[in-house]
Amino acid sequence: QVQLVESGGGLVQAGGSLRLSCAASELTFSIYVMGWFRQAPGKEREFVATISWSGGRTYYADSVKGRFTISRDNAKSAVYLQMYSLKPEDTAVYYCATKRSYWSEAYSYTAKEYDYWGQGTQVTVSS
Repeated sequence: QVQLVESGGGLVQAGGSLRLSCAASELTFSIYVMGWFRQAPGKEREFVATISWSGGRTYYADSVKGRFTISRDNAKSAVYLQMYSLKPEDTAVYYCATKRSYWSEAYSYTAKEYDYWGQGTQVTVSS
């Protein structure tokens, strides 16, 4: 039973920073892609960032590029999202997700490709 547990969300003023964490457990596969998505009320879930198993390939949505950084620690089965210069439009529930891969450089920015999801953590950015 794969589980993803997220933490780090909260309320922050515009221009502030937050660091989201996601720890995976009960993984039955060795190589896996991880990603972050977000969903605002009344909106569809959208891609934020993804990272390959090796950590060597990252990909970001244009809306967060230069402000957010995704990283991972495979020894801890964890993925992180460091968010800087937050804007009110970043307000959403943030989800981490993972999918099995068979090579270390694979990544994915398509939500439907992911198999496991965290419970989500709320990020609220005030004006």
